[in-house]
Amino acid sequence: MTRSAILCVDDEAIVLSSLKEQLRRRFGDRYLYETAASAEEAWTLIGELAEDGIGILMIISDWLMPGIKGDEFLAQVHDAHPDVLTVMLTGQAEARAIERAQREANLLACIHKPWDEIELLDLVGASLG
Repeated sequence: MTRSAILCVDDEAIVLSSLKEQLRRRFGDRYLYETAASAEEAWTLIGELAEDGIGILMIISDWLMPGIKGDEFLAQVHDAHPDVLTVMLTGQAEARAIERAQREANLLACIHKPWDEIELLDLVGASLG
């Protein structure tokens, strides 16, 4: 059974559906692919996965979400789980937000929407080995 997950966080259902499908098509059963429509939902999933002994390897998060911006969310994730790799996928992130995420969330990359599927999947593959 797969004991590692990739978590995608975005308030747009179509984005989450596309990411999950692209990841599954490229990596098959190697990982679990979880989605959350908000940072709050993501924290719930992070807790549930931990209880089940499933580690999160990477979080791919939107920047502009209700309640909290992606850079702040990823910084909080990094504080609590410093080994989790972080990627921001956004159409609207401010340069300051990207810099903050690089500084405080150990941001691996910021990929702009609409994203190039091969670029994103190559990044994930190279980062997770």
